[in-house]
This record gives sequence, C-alpha cells and structure tokens, in this order.
Amino acid sequence: MVGRTARGPSMFDVARLAGVSHQTVSRVLNDHPNVRAATRSRVRSAVDELGYRPNRAARTLVTGRDRVIGIVAPQSTLFGPVSLLAAFEEQAVAAGFGVSVVRVRDLDGPSVGAAVGRLLDAQVSGIVVIAPVVGVAEALDAMPGDVPLVTVDGDPARPCPLATVDQLEGGRLATEHLLEAGHPTVWHVAGPEHWFDAAGRAEGWRAALRAAGADVPPVVPADWSPDAGYRAGQFLGRMPEVTAVFTANDALATGLLHALHDLGRRVPEEISLVGFDDIPTSAHLVPPLTTVRPDFEAVACEALDLLVRDVGDGAGEGRAVPTEGPGAHRRVSPVLVPRDSVAPRPAR
Repeated sequence: MVGRTARGPSMFDVARLAGVSHQTVSRVLNDHPNVRAATRSRVRSAVDELGYRPNRAARTLVTGRDRVIGIVAPQSTLFGPVSLLAAFEEQAVAAGFGVSVVRVRDLDGPSVGAAVGRLLDAQVSGIVVIAPVVGVAEALDAMPGDVPLVTVDGDPARPCPLATVDQLEGGRLATEHLLEAGHPTVWHVAGPEHWFDAAGRAEGWRAALRAAGADVPPVVPADWSPDAGYRAGQFLGRMPEVTAVFTANDALATGLLHALHDLGRRVPEEISLVGFDDIPTSAHLVPPLTTVRPDFEAVACEALDLLVRDVGDGAGEGRAVPTEGPGAHRRVSPVLVPRDSVAPRPAR
C-alpha cells in the first residue's frame, strides 16, 4: 500500500474468493455454529490468502459498542503538539468518546508503528496520529486499509485523511505584515527541516516575498528552542541590513529578542519581529510579540469529523468507505495577532 490510496481486502473479497455470500463469511468470522465444515474451511483459506483483517474498529465506531479513540502523540513539551493533543481530547470527550493516548519518544516509523499496534490490539474505534515529522509516514503507509485513521499536522503531500493548521497561510500572513510595514525584505529563522510545520511556514514566507518582488534571503536554520533563537539573534543582530525577522515559533522569537537586547538592537525601532503560535507568554514580552495564532480547537474538530466520516456506510460489513475520499484534507487558517514588535522600516 502506498499512502493508504488502496483499501485492504474486504469481507466481500473474501466471499468472492470462497464462493459464498458475505453473510456466510460473517458467520464464520463470528464462529457461528450453523456453518458446514467444508464451507468454514474455504472461508478460512480465503481469509489467509487475502490477508483479510476484520474491521472491528470501524464496526465499533458505528455501533457505539466501544466508543474509544486511540491517539498517537509525541512525548514532547512543544506548544503545538501539546495543544493539539489537549484540544482533541476535549473534543472527543465532548462528543461522547473515550480516549486512549500512546505517547512516543521517537517520532520514527518503528516507534509510531508499535504505538498503532498497541491501539489496534485494544480494538479502539479509530486512530488519530499527531504526525508532524517525515519519519512518521513510514508507519502510516503500513497501516491496514480498513482502520479509520486521521493524521493531524501530517504530510500534506500524502493521500491520507489530514486535519492541520494552514502553515503556508500562516507564514504568508507574518511575512506580508512585515512587508506592509515598509520593510524591503524579511529574514526567516526556520524550525527543523524534517517538521512539516516548519516547512510549510518557510514555504509561505518564501511565497509572500516572491509575490511582492522582494529579495529572498537565505534561511537561518534552527530548532524550536529559545537557545536556537538566541544564536540566530546573535547572527542577525550584527547585520545592519536586517530590519525584519519572522521566526517559525514564539520560543525562537523569545531567544532572538534576548540576543538583540544584548547587542543593543532595539525592537521594533531597529528590527521588527513576528513569531508563530501565540503562546501565553508572547503578550507579556518586551515588547509584546506580534505573532500568528493557530486555531487548535478547530483542527481538533475537523480531525474528529474526518475520523467519524472515514467509516462510511459499509463499516458494518467489514469495509471502511470514506465519504470524502481517502485523501481528504482539512486546513484551518490561522490569524495574525498584531502587537508592538512591528514598526515601519527605520529611516537610514
């Protein structure tokens, strides 16, 4: 299977191979006594040959017999993943679902695959994977096709149901705000390149500059930490041509503010600054930070809606039929929160 574009074998496929009705297949799978031994043997052989896996997850999600949603989340203190997990738990509980969370320390294929396996063994009704990095895609490709699955902040290029913040739109909003203040260009301190969030924000920054006919400076690479922001600020603060900076998150902006203060560079009089995330402390920095606010609650609502819709009308017969197609994507636009860290380009 590539990117979950193909569904796994269904009960109807088993019935066709065994030469029986799908009701007979259901009786065999549920150990009903009124099935002849020869028929039972043919059905079991067809199940083994096709690798069919009964879709208990889809069936329980529809019937409500076991309304528990499994969540795979990174073991992280980063604001975005933590906020997404909290928002989805709240939305799921409000909708009448229980939640089972498996946290993974390493965001790679084997770790996420093992976490998904634990949830499948527990027969959860469906699975949400907070999948912000490239390595998670390997595990998702190996998922059984009949398991209701939605990714949050996952790979926008893969045909798997996805709910996400529109990262590109956020990067564009931040950059356009600085350009509209009169700055000739905007420098960007980027998050880790293997994170989809970071890549999307950088893409939006780059697209806004090109649309305005502005020069595109080289990206300043970083991680998500204030320490990385401080190092970036020590570099950018020594460059007199830098008058505007967009950082991939507010933690980077916090460190960058510190570095500019240590260098004697004033914000926003000499350098304007925009962050991303609108963490609770952003409004209390000096100066209060202009930032981009994602709507994590809306993303969680979209993810839950996609998960329920992924079951479709055929789940009770062992088949998941998504109503929007296997590659349904829901992107939630963020909003710009203007504060005091942006000012017009300083006069030379």
